[in-house]
Amino acid sequence: MLEQHTVKIAVRGLTKVFGDAPESALALLKQGESKQTILEKTGQAVGVANASFDVYEGEILVVMGLSGSGKSSLIRCLNRLNEPTSGEILIDGQNIVGLNHRDLLDVRRRKFGMVFQHFALFPHRNIRDNAAYGLEIQGMPLAERTEKAMTALKQVGLEGWEDATPDKLSGGMQQRVGLARALAVDPDVLLMDEAFSALDPLIRRDMQQELVALQSRLRKTIVFITHDLDEALFLGNRIVLMKDARIEQVGTAEEILSNPATAYVERFVAEVDKTKLLTAGDVMRRARTVAFVTDGPRTILRKMEEENLNLLVVVEFDFKLRGVVRDDAALAAVQRGDRSIRDIIEPGVEPVSPDTPVRELFAPLSQTTMPAPVVDESGTLKGVVMRASLLQGLADQTSEQSAEEAAA
Repeated sequence: MLEQHTVKIAVRGLTKVFGDAPESALALLKQGESKQTILEKTGQAVGVANASFDVYEGEILVVMGLSGSGKSSLIRCLNRLNEPTSGEILIDGQNIVGLNHRDLLDVRRRKFGMVFQHFALFPHRNIRDNAAYGLEIQGMPLAERTEKAMTALKQVGLEGWEDATPDKLSGGMQQRVGLARALAVDPDVLLMDEAFSALDPLIRRDMQQELVALQSRLRKTIVFITHDLDEALFLGNRIVLMKDARIEQVGTAEEILSNPATAYVERFVAEVDKTKLLTAGDVMRRARTVAFVTDGPRTILRKMEEENLNLLVVVEFDFKLRGVVRDDAALAAVQRGDRSIRDIIEPGVEPVSPDTPVRELFAPLSQTTMPAPVVDESGTLKGVVMRASLLQGLADQTSEQSAEEAAA
């Protein structure tokens, strides 16, 4: 969860009915009738029914559900591409429902960027001009919009491709152009409607990781639509789960998996492997003993002997990670008469963040006996993950699941 909960978007009682007589559908909704019953009785299609939730500033809120659940209808209401039938949508406290066309266009241009499932690139324009299109619509001068487009392309890793046309790019690269086009206008909010669904699985995973990395740098407010639970678990700070136009539950992945609010949610997540939620922070161990860069090799060997270790993580005095040192390297340094360990520090396993999923640690830890250092955003050591602690964490999670099932 985010530490600060500043509400960027507040949705209150939002309903969207498709049809020429929405009042009849609204009356039946108030009586608790289902989407299907309303369609049969009135011919009106309920896209969203009485949805209320907040989107926090700087979070990725994932809206998910099966086909027909209302998730795409919902996201298109947020910038009034779908005109709400009733309810409120407050952006930074301003209710955009009821704004006239001119004021609505201004809000869209200032506040929103949108990325669709299909890339919607202009085939006759190069990548730079595609990325600059939204700025061109705003009337921005050529030089300025070119500069902003190039900055956005660099952010998504497409620097050097600006003169290419879309047909020269892979699907994943084309989707990056769509993302750059949205970022170029520097929106407060990114609306991403099944943005990665058309991509091959491997490219899709790369794009998910790229979005998480990009979000860590830019801290945009993102509403992301998907039908894929694994994608929702990977991307979402919180998840809105929908069924038949209604919201079934809003919460973190852990809250939804551990405490499903309805029988439908419970069935929906029943097959999810809960170990997918484990992170490096969940299974790491505190490094009780570390080597400081100013330590000598004799000091290092003494620390190792006291803790029965054959290597130590090396840090600065502010606990910024420097690497690792092995016992055989320290012993050789003593025999040479060295007074410093600086020349025997090894890089070790690539450090990971506390939020790194444990499934991403199996490969690197299977190739070495070294621990994986866990560091925060400033590079400060928080702990280490050993193969043994990784397996123990998984075993503890499995035991907890078994106990819950037995109690049930």
